[in-house]
Amino acid sequence: MISILKTTNLNIGYKSKKTVVTIAENLNLNLSSGKLISLIGANGIGKSTLLRTITGIQHPLAGNVYLNDKEISAYQPLDLAQNLSLVLTEKLPPSNLSVFELVALGRQPYTNWVGTLTQTDIEKVQQAMQLTQIEHLSNKKHYQISDGQLQKVLIARALAQDTPLIILDEPTTHLDLLHKVSLFKLLKKLTQETQKCILFSTHDIDLAIQLSDEMILMTPENVVQDEPCNLISNGSFTALFKDEHIIFDAEKGKFIVT
Repeated sequence: MISILKTTNLNIGYKSKKTVVTIAENLNLNLSSGKLISLIGANGIGKSTLLRTITGIQHPLAGNVYLNDKEISAYQPLDLAQNLSLVLTEKLPPSNLSVFELVALGRQPYTNWVGTLTQTDIEKVQQAMQLTQIEHLSNKKHYQISDGQLQKVLIARALAQDTPLIILDEPTTHLDLLHKVSLFKLLKKLTQETQKCILFSTHDIDLAIQLSDEMILMTPENVVQDEPCNLISNGSFTALFKDEHIIFDAEKGKFIVT
């Protein structure tokens, strides 16, 4: 396995003029090729802050983030966009783009300032659409498709960007169970077929346990990264929710309400 992104003694949080708010500290994470890695934790625990910090959007309070053995802060924006793609949950701005054109935006780090697509760019776009099975949507406007289909389009755009690491913030939000399962299985398939590393945050913990190669578990006390089976056997999930009515059943491998 090739290490794509790693953190050393990373502290994350916020600085204001007078105070420093530390969310988590001494994080030593390692994201490797061909791995589907989920990031889980209770609401407000700091998952988005962690994602913003490791993608270079937000500065760390201390420690380092290395992407392909280079400090992430040392990347120029264009170079960073060729090594890391990000899929956020915000609504798309109003536009008349077709699905093909939206996926093709993933090629922006490689096209010249005119934005003209070369044959290679077109092939990358078509390949990304094939991998995500959205070729039949190619000519539809992005506002004519369902939320589940749009999520696949945004993943295809990240694939077209052709980076070794793809990071997704809550990709299954607003999706029903059928589409959540479909999306999880797609992400799993993509890591296996492309050997990219995919990291995604999610609240769908039971699905994440079943399909992730590794999980990053955030609790108020610490942040741990391991395979789901190890997290189950060492009792890590019991610290996830501070509620006596939600307990983790290690034998069944899922949370139950009492």
